Amino acid sequence: MGRFLQVTGLAIGLVGLVLQFCISIPASMEAGRSLLGSIVFLFSFFTILTNIGAVLVYTSLLSSTGYAWLPAFAGPRMRAGVAVSITVVFIVYATVLARLWQPQGLFLLCDVLLHYVTPFLFVLWWLVAGADGRTRWSDISWWMLYPIAYLAYALVRAPIAGEVPYPFLDVAKNGAASVAIAALAITALFLVISIIAAFIDRGIGHREAKRVR
Repeated sequence: MGRFLQVTGLAIGLVGLVLQFCISIPASMEAGRSLLGSIVFLFSFFTILTNIGAVLVYTSLLSSTGYAWLPAFAGPRMRAGVAVSITVVFIVYATVLARLWQPQGLFLLCDVLLHYVTPFLFVLWWLVAGADGRTRWSDISWWMLYPIAYLAYALVRAPIAGEVPYPFLDVAKNGAASVAIAALAITALFLVISIIAAFIDRGIGHREAKRVR
């Protein structure tokens, strides 16, 4: 089951990311960005970066020996951290972002794949085969570095590029207070999901230990 979910998640993740790249870059260039600017803008989305992380985790475990491929992404800390991040991708999109635009055609397909299908598959895979009880409470501080670093990047880039990947990060339009509240809310959500993930992983570890006995 775990191997099936891993291969399926990898295939769908790659299809979603490649298709998103192929349709977004031309559309972005038509909107006035350069080729480089279009690529940078695409890779400025938390969704894209997190889905890439999920693909790298899957890829890192393709080898039968477990850690031969991309060992930095094969460890339990990274697996759980990506599970947390991609869960946040789903929650924020489903509750906040989905109602802000109405994608059509291939853009709609990419939205469904990268915001709904890949999060579901990755979390299911992690629960079945990725969680092993080795998560430590200190790992939460490492997981939190990702959204904080991303937020810093997005806010620093905004006045330079004159654009933001997500509307709730637009200081010029919404004001600093509104952006700060949104950032704190998402950071709090990330922290809550991290704590839940740590509890789940440790619970799975205890269950496996009892089974061995």
